Amino acid sequence: MMRDARSSEDRQAEPRHGGALVSATARYGLPAEGWLDLSTGINPEPWPMPALDAATFARLPDPADLATLVTAARQAYAAPADVRILPVPGTDLALRLLPALMPTAKVAVLSPTYSGHAEAWGEAGHGVRAVSDLSDAAGSTVVVLANPNNPDGRITTRDALLGALAALPANGLLVVDEAFAEVAPEVSIVPALGDPRLVVLRSFGKFYGLAGLRLGFVLGSGAILARLAGLMGDWPVSGPALAIGRAALSDAAWRETTRLRLAARRQGLDAVLARHGLTVTGGTDLFRLVAAADAGDLHERLARRGVWTRIFVDRPGFIRFGVPREADLPRLDAALGG
Repeated sequence: MMRDARSSEDRQAEPRHGGALVSATARYGLPAEGWLDLSTGINPEPWPMPALDAATFARLPDPADLATLVTAARQAYAAPADVRILPVPGTDLALRLLPALMPTAKVAVLSPTYSGHAEAWGEAGHGVRAVSDLSDAAGSTVVVLANPNNPDGRITTRDALLGALAALPANGLLVVDEAFAEVAPEVSIVPALGDPRLVVLRSFGKFYGLAGLRLGFVLGSGAILARLAGLMGDWPVSGPALAIGRAALSDAAWRETTRLRLAARRQGLDAVLARHGLTVTGGTDLFRLVAAADAGDLHERLARRGVWTRIFVDRPGFIRFGVPREADLPRLDAALGG
């Protein structure tokens, strides 16, 4: 049985990054149908992972397997041959390590965006400021942005990125987080990599629906990649991550089919939201951002009906919906109308 509404103080304790269904259950009780988790931008229909040989878990990851994973990533992301690709156990770790590898600097973060970026640079002692446009980043040594952005799906053009890169000093750094670029490959700056001041982060788990695997990639050509590789050591990711990542990234047919399927499901979600008077203000084919004056109350009502969404303490007028499976749209429709 679901519990009653919580206090406004309890709402401040919402999980910072979505998910956390154990916490949701502790607060609201367990829904009879289980949770419909729309709080993340993770594909709910993951790449069909095969069974792994027990030796994959028992032996140390082999350098040859690491090399084949990098080759698969290079082809999937259209990365130039001379660009370094470093597998990491999730890009969240990498984005928190990068600030420790840079001298103290003035850092501009294109905002609002994923909170981890500003946190990481600030906690490493850098001077961080939020900017709403790349033109406002003038005078910064480091510029950080997500493209497409989370949570509003904002797209920064390649020309704008290259312009921001050109404006940086010789010791500068442009960090582009492409966590959601799989659903918009045309916006990726990876094919233009080459300037040592440019670093790109690519997530694996979101598009492939395997976030628990903790796999991602850092791409670039500068000394900062070598320093990061030194921190990661000889076994930067696990044997299972090597095997699954290599196979999934090599599956071009699944990737193209999934992009089409996600686009169709996003259209279905938009139609359901519109039917209930909710205005989509941005997003990608993995999540939609809705402007709603009663976002907190809406989140609460849906949670009591077993639908878990994402709200933001710093943006109280917005609520984010992950794109559900087609089979789950009627449940969301009913919850919104209840």
